[in-house]
Amino acid sequence: MKCPFCSYADSRVIDSRSVDNGTSIRRRRECPECGRRFTTYEKYEETPLLVIKKDGRRELFDSQKLTNGLLKAFEKRPFSYEQIQSIASGIERDLRALGESEVKSTLIGETVMKALEKIDQIAYVRFASVYRQFADVNSFMQEIQGMLSKMDDKK
Repeated sequence: MKCPFCSYADSRVIDSRSVDNGTSIRRRRECPECGRRFTTYEKYEETPLLVIKKDGRRELFDSQKLTNGLLKAFEKRPFSYEQIQSIASGIERDLRALGESEVKSTLIGETVMKALEKIDQIAYVRFASVYRQFADVNSFMQEIQGMLSKMDDKK
């Protein structure tokens, strides 16, 4: 690795450690020429995941969009940002585990709904109200009644 300070063509690794739940490696390096230290990160290259929108357009999967949607659903709920990021990472991992290079936006929405239903009912209802675009209070009530009947079935 080329030194960013003196441009010497080589450096030696002083320390390596796993970061981001094992998806990256942080390496502390030292330049034998100038003696300065710097950090590099090594991460595997993921194949791009495309989202097929309802109108047929395709766009790159954006994990930040997923996280932002979850942040809105969990607003004022007892969940930390790290917990929400972990939920988003789990959902993205599930989508990538399908082995497809393209996924429909409806599949992403349903995957988020399933995850939220297990984690927090309020976040689930908030997300569902935006995702399902309820036209009126009756359709909103039907969703809540469906959720309640599932809870009764589990008892």
